[in-house]
Amino acid sequence: MQLLYDTDTDPALIRGRRVAVLGFGAQGRAQALNLRDSGVPVTVGLRATSSARAAAAEAGLAVAEPAAAVAQAEVVVVLIPDEAQPAVYAETVAPQLKNHGVLVFAHGFNIHYRRIVPRADLDVVMVAPNGIGEQLRAQYAAGRGVPGLVAVHQDASGQARALALAYAWAQGHGRAGIIESTFREETETDLFAEQAVLCGGLTHLIIAAFETLVAAGYAPEMAYFACLHEVKLMADMIYARGLAGMRESISSTAEFGDYTRGPRVIGGEARAAMQAMLKEIQDGEFAAELAREMQAGAPTLRAERVRARAHLIERVGEALRTRMAGGKPG
Repeated sequence: MQLLYDTDTDPALIRGRRVAVLGFGAQGRAQALNLRDSGVPVTVGLRATSSARAAAAEAGLAVAEPAAAVAQAEVVVVLIPDEAQPAVYAETVAPQLKNHGVLVFAHGFNIHYRRIVPRADLDVVMVAPNGIGEQLRAQYAAGRGVPGLVAVHQDASGQARALALAYAWAQGHGRAGIIESTFREETETDLFAEQAVLCGGLTHLIIAAFETLVAAGYAPEMAYFACLHEVKLMADMIYARGLAGMRESISSTAEFGDYTRGPRVIGGEARAAMQAMLKEIQDGEFAAELAREMQAGAPTLRAERVRARAHLIERVGEALRTRMAGGKPG
């Protein structure tokens, strides 16, 4: 897989266009500030009632109502939550965005699953940072960058790829490496990784291990440290050295347990579940289920948040983190 860098981009393509950033969460803030510091004229589109307007103004960014921001822009960057994007596109972006404008997404979900179907005259691209907003901004400000993905869904102008690369330059991705992908590949791999490893797999593995130790009579505090606290130490080693490097850095006891016991946890049943999850992502079943959840007012999300907060691991963890920070448990 080829990596592209700043020398493979034409910054003039983005510097010469006015950009509207919709949303001012972690990614919206980081990307708007990076655009500004890259010499790109940028306006943040936020409703008058948005609590983020003051923060955007304090950061020195131009702020306008979303419709006004879109109307004056040639490039619109959609950085609001996935579930809100279709309505905002239909009500605000599509009626206001100039002919032959450019749409930029940081995640391919709504385009890939056709929740948004852009006009034929628009360039539609994705520039997806391989990092959270805080990292994206911090690395840029330090003169470095985080890697990023670029993809083209619709090339009305014949310049969509070059524009995507120019936008990636403005975010600092060209300092670390830009990977070319597709909306389908980014969406499906991202969803699968979230469900199987980064969120669903990791959190449920930690909780199952914690519950196993507590049920066997071990102190919850010991179970917390063994099964949750040390995850960061392992993740840092994996990030820096890879899986093989991590294994060679731990004790022989831990390494032997990894090779001989790990496959019992992630065995045939887990792999079959991963295959089923991937199929649900590929055929759109998960996207449809998520849409029904949001249309119903997110009852599953609300109930699971309450249940998660009530779990023993959260109470133990909060008390331990407070003590480790030098405070007193409440």
